[in-house]
Amino acid sequence: MSRPFDGAISEYFKAKAPKEVHAAIQSSEKGQILSPSYPYPERMRRKDYEKAIAALQVELVKMQASIKTHGQRVAIVFEGRDAAGKGGTIKRFRENLNPRGARVVALSKPSEAERTQWYFQRYTAHLPAAGEITFFDRSWYNRGVIEKVFGFCSDDQRERFFHQVGGFEEALVDDGIKLFKFWLNVGRAEQLRRFMDREGDPLKQWKLSPIDVNGLAKWDDYSAAIKETLTRSHSDVAPWTIVRSDDKRRARLAAICTVLTQLDYDNKDPDALGYCDAQICGGPDLWDG
Repeated sequence: MSRPFDGAISEYFKAKAPKEVHAAIQSSEKGQILSPSYPYPERMRRKDYEKAIAALQVELVKMQASIKTHGQRVAIVFEGRDAAGKGGTIKRFRENLNPRGARVVALSKPSEAERTQWYFQRYTAHLPAAGEITFFDRSWYNRGVIEKVFGFCSDDQRERFFHQVGGFEEALVDDGIKLFKFWLNVGRAEQLRRFMDREGDPLKQWKLSPIDVNGLAKWDDYSAAIKETLTRSHSDVAPWTIVRSDDKRRARLAAICTVLTQLDYDNKDPDALGYCDAQICGGPDLWDG
């Protein structure tokens, strides 16, 4: 089977990756964290992770049952660079939930008609009804970052987005929706290593897109757009939670723990919620570019 994009990711690694990124990947060992600023040198042990995630998923099942009983509505937004672990984290949230009440929204690029609508319009149709949890695998924040980096929107459109997003989210919360916003942050070397793994795995190649390939050389552009987006859309009403995801296991535990800690639900077991590691998840000041 041929590699997608003619091995463009491997070629980038060989010829264009920054020296420090190339060196980090070349010298890495199994389980090693590549980012020097990450608070742990190695990934969490699988045995410890599986014990922790099992306990948290029991709590997630309780949470969903309680949400259905009380007619609550929960919307969880997942954003982050490509290969930051959004899909895998959502999968662990939903692994034991009833899929009829825990939907994933992963919208494709807008149609011609949708481009003429109010920007937030196509997202409102996917907001949760009573008793539902909606997971947004990317969201309205496409305009803040991806559309900016690749020129898919004008500066005026993006400025209008920032002018409206606070009011939009405040309206959701005021109407009773419990809104969580996660930004999964991954280091440059780890991102490239994950891309290379996908390129070489026929079961994962579908995860790669032209955006992934073309975005490799736009790291700094992404960083600037992300920093501005986090700064301008973080609020007391709808705060961002940054999750450092160089270790996917710790990231998944931290995200699940954050939601469970902040929601009231029947038969909650506080002893199971000990994985909101402040070194892994927190406010926008935790984002390190």
